[in-house]
Amino acid sequence: MAELYLGVDGGQSSTTAVVADESGRVTGYGRGGPCNHVSGSEARTRFIDAIGSAVEQASGGARSFRAACFGFSGGPADKQRLIEEMFHVDQLLVTTDALIALSGATGGEPGIITIAGTGSIAFGRNAAGRTARAGGWGYVFGDEGGGFNITRQAVRAALRQHEGWGPRTMLHDRLLAETGARDANEMMHWFYTPEFPKPRIAGYARFVDECARAGDMVALDILRSEAQHLATFAGAVRGQLFSPAGRAVVAHIGGVFKSAILLERYQLLVELTDGNMCQAPRYGPAAGALIEAFRLAGQRVTLTDPPDIEK
Repeated sequence: MAELYLGVDGGQSSTTAVVADESGRVTGYGRGGPCNHVSGSEARTRFIDAIGSAVEQASGGARSFRAACFGFSGGPADKQRLIEEMFHVDQLLVTTDALIALSGATGGEPGIITIAGTGSIAFGRNAAGRTARAGGWGYVFGDEGGGFNITRQAVRAALRQHEGWGPRTMLHDRLLAETGARDANEMMHWFYTPEFPKPRIAGYARFVDECARAGDMVALDILRSEAQHLATFAGAVRGQLFSPAGRAVVAHIGGVFKSAILLERYQLLVELTDGNMCQAPRYGPAAGALIEAFRLAGQRVTLTDPPDIEK
């Protein structure tokens, strides 16, 4: 019977599993619901259902694996025991989403990944296997360059216009139209309620890009500033892991980078440092988890027939 290797990307919105045989040929993939939290019986049930469904689709019902890697956006500490109860795995790694995103983006090679979705973080690994991070401190104390922070800056700009001490900006009317609020003050108060969770607020970052592309200078300045933050994170990680004259692949992933304005500025700033080379991800995070599973078993493989996983 062929040995199977498993990679799982467990996030806030969905779970993706990828299975390959010992040659690195991808044999299946599956999807499930969100699984980043396990506190409380209801959350544990959702976790087990999401992981179980995704892995069952990917493996055809197999529950035994030569090696497996699970990466989670909510952190790995409280999830390993549940995984060990669900599956038989000879070698198991439960880790963060940043590691598997990096491994997928570079195909397992050394480099740096900048992740900017709802929040933000930069993470890297060098040829010696040493890792480092910058950012990722959450929406209260950090997450500069993430979607939530971009929207926060847009709301601040709308409030300044509303109170008469800031420049006029298209962001004011665009955000009011999207939320249905009567004015910026009401909108701001709505954003403190459970009806507007962080991912929903972060999703409004796309309107900052729309306004910037329409020529709004306030929106353009926000995107340029957030791009600077993200480039700074990548630079901080590079400084911890790579020599000044060394080459470093710097990849990016996350919905914020759908903004061509922000991405262009970010790449320009990153590549001002000699040796940095920006690139789009080679694979998605689930494939990165699969690469880490092979790495755990002491094997380096090139994946064949990888699934079309959104990057």
